[in-house]
Amino acid sequence: MTTTLVDESDLVYHEDDPRVVPLLKEVEHSGAAAVTIDSVSKVFTGRHGKVAALDNISLSVTPGEFVCLLGASGCGKSTLLNLITRLDVPTSGTVGTIGRPALMFQESALFPWLTAGQNIGLALKYAGVPKKQSAAEIDGLLDLVRLSGTADRRVHELSGGQRQRVALARALGQNSQVLLMDEPFAALDAITRDVMHDELTRVWKETGNSIIFVTHNVREAVRLGQRVVLLSSRPGRVVGEWKVNIKGPRTIEHPAVGALAAEITLRLREEIASHARS
Repeated sequence: MTTTLVDESDLVYHEDDPRVVPLLKEVEHSGAAAVTIDSVSKVFTGRHGKVAALDNISLSVTPGEFVCLLGASGCGKSTLLNLITRLDVPTSGTVGTIGRPALMFQESALFPWLTAGQNIGLALKYAGVPKKQSAAEIDGLLDLVRLSGTADRRVHELSGGQRQRVALARALGQNSQVLLMDEPFAALDAITRDVMHDELTRVWKETGNSIIFVTHNVREAVRLGQRVVLLSSRPGRVVGEWKVNIKGPRTIEHPAVGALAAEITLRLREEIASHARS
């Protein structure tokens, strides 16, 4: 494991700043892991034979931890999320989670014929929330993602960033301790994406959820994550892991974010080049 530590002990900041990502504790968590992936492989069978998507992956995520998953296109990142959320089963190995994880997609995947509040209410319904409590829960979730007063808006009345906030509120409404995010900000413009980085960090710190965040953007991974895990090209294997020990407020432009992103990008390019030669 490579650890990059930036000493900013003289920097004055508040822990509730949405740009501040809490550092991983040095002491291992004594309780059960939020996500446990043990020697997992996944092989698909198609018209042209078998394709190995994942090979012998082991990974553990502690309660409340934010892990970013990186890798080239087709390395099996989304396949791994499907296994964690039980939309698919591994060919070999085991996957364990605390409860059933919630999954947030690249697109908001909101039902256009429903309002923002009704989209969230649907998740609450399947989570077993009594109907008489739903209105208050919806308002609370919209307030959490800073969209108070938008419950009656239709999807077409929301901006791209607002739609992703509603999608986040809907995922949180499933009352899951584990949140899986599959490139949720990839379609947003740069400014909106930066705002969503701050909002996600704030919501994560308020809820205490464990998050596995898939992205192709190395800087985004370093900006958001407490830990970054790199998968090889197909079949996906864990080939690198970094603790992100950057104290104080983080932004995409932060020098320490850029330095660690450059290190990870170099390793990613080496992996892609190695796969191309094979």
